[in-house]
Amino acid sequence: MFEKLDDRQLGQLCESGRVELIEPGPVFAEGDAATCFYVLMEGELVLGKLSGGEEIEVNRTSQRGVYAGAWQSYLGDRAPQAYTSSLRVTTPSRFFVLDADRFGALMHEWFPMAVHLLEGLFFGTENSRQIVDQRERLLALGSLSAGLTHELNNPAAAAVRATASLRDRVSHMRQKLGVIASGVYDRQALATLIRLQEEAAELVAKAPTLTPLEAADREDQLGDWFDTHGVSGGWDLAPTFVQAGLDIPWLERIVASVEDDAVVESTIRWLNYTIETELLMNEIADSTARVSTLVNAAKQYSQMDRAPYQRVDLRELLDSSLVMLGRKIGDSVAVVKDYDPSLPQVPAYAAELNQVWTNLIDNAVAAMKGRGTLTVRTRRDGDMALIEIGDTGPGVPEEIRSRIFEPFFTTKPVGEGTGLGLDISWRIVVKKHRGDLRVHSEPGDTRFQVRIPIEPEVTVIEGDSHG
Repeated sequence: MFEKLDDRQLGQLCESGRVELIEPGPVFAEGDAATCFYVLMEGELVLGKLSGGEEIEVNRTSQRGVYAGAWQSYLGDRAPQAYTSSLRVTTPSRFFVLDADRFGALMHEWFPMAVHLLEGLFFGTENSRQIVDQRERLLALGSLSAGLTHELNNPAAAAVRATASLRDRVSHMRQKLGVIASGVYDRQALATLIRLQEEAAELVAKAPTLTPLEAADREDQLGDWFDTHGVSGGWDLAPTFVQAGLDIPWLERIVASVEDDAVVESTIRWLNYTIETELLMNEIADSTARVSTLVNAAKQYSQMDRAPYQRVDLRELLDSSLVMLGRKIGDSVAVVKDYDPSLPQVPAYAAELNQVWTNLIDNAVAAMKGRGTLTVRTRRDGDMALIEIGDTGPGVPEEIRSRIFEPFFTTKPVGEGTGLGLDISWRIVVKKHRGDLRVHSEPGDTRFQVRIPIEPEVTVIEGDSHG
C-alpha cells in the first residue's frame, strides 16, 4: 500500500500513526463510529458482516498490508462515518493505526485528483441510486394508484347503478300506494299485506346462497307457479324471489291471505318491489363497505398519520399489500394465507415493510406470468418473525441466485425492470431493520424469506433517503 510513497510522505505517516499490538478478540464492530484506519503488519484478522442479527465471516487473512476501518474518512462529514464491517483478530497481531481525521487529511494532501475521482464515484453512485430509487417508488405508486382506482371504480359504479334502480322501484311503489289508497284492499287485507311485506324483508337478509344450478331450478318452479296463478311476466319476477330465498310454500301463504284472486298479481308485484328495494339497498351497503375497506387498506398500506417507527401487526401489513395489489395479482392467481396467530407485533418501519411486500409479491406474480399460487406465510423463528412470499413459478436459476439482490441486476426484459426492487428490499430489511432476506428456489417452489427481529436493537433513523 505504501510502496509508491516518497520519504517525506513515509515520514508523515510515521509521525501521524502508531503501531499497536492487539490481543485476540474484537477490534471494532459494524455500525460503530469509524475512528481509525488499520493496516495489518503481522498476525491474522477476520472481517464479519451482520446478517439476520448474526455476524457472518466474510474474510479471514494473514496477508500483510490488508486494511480495514475508516477507509472512507476522505469523504468527511458528507457521508456517514461508521464501520461497514466488524474486525477481530485470532492471534496477537500488530497493526499500523492511523486516526480517521488524519488519514482523510493525508489523502486530500497527497492525492487530490484521486480523492476527487473517488468522491465523484461515491456520490455519483449514491445520487444515481437515489434517483432510480425514487423512480422505482413513483412507478410502484402509479401502478398501485391505477389498481386502487380500478378497484374503487367497481363498487362505486355498482352503488350508482343500484341507486338508480332503487329510485325507479321507489317510484313504482309510490304508484302502488295510489292503487292501495283507491280501496282495492280492505283493512284486514292491507294489514296482511304489510305483515307479508315485513316478513319478505326479513327473509331477504337470511337468504341462503345457492349454486347456479339450484337457482335455475327454483326459478323454473316459481315461473311455472306464477303462470298457473295468472301473474303476467312471472318469469321476470322469479329470479328476484329466488334471490330473496322465497319458495312456493311461502307464495301459497300469500294466496291464502288474499281473499280476492283478482288482487293476487297486484300483491305479488307489491312484494316484488319490496324485495327488490331490500336487495338494492344490500347491494349499495356492500358496495360502500367495499369502498371503505379499500380506503382503509390504502391507509394501512401508506401508514398515513402514523409514526414511521412503531409496533405493527405483520398480518395487517401483508393484507393491506394484497388488497392494494389485487388487480395486479388477478383472478388467475390463487392467494393462500398461512398466518401464525401467535406471532406478536414487531417494532418496524411499517410503510417501508409494505414496500418490501409489494416488491416481493410483484416479482412472484411476474415469475408465474399471472397464473399459479401465491403463498403468504408468517411464523416465529426463534427471536425472529419469519415472513415468506412463495410462488409456483419456474424458479430462480442457481447461477444467478447469488446476484438477485445486487443493484441494477434484473432478469426482466429491457424497459420492464430497473433491477432495484430486491436491492431496495434488502436494504430495508437488512440495513434498517437488522433483519435478513434470502431466497430458496426450485422449479414450482420459490420462497423469499424475510426475517425481522421481534425485539431488535434498532437505531431509529428519521428521514433516511433510502427508505
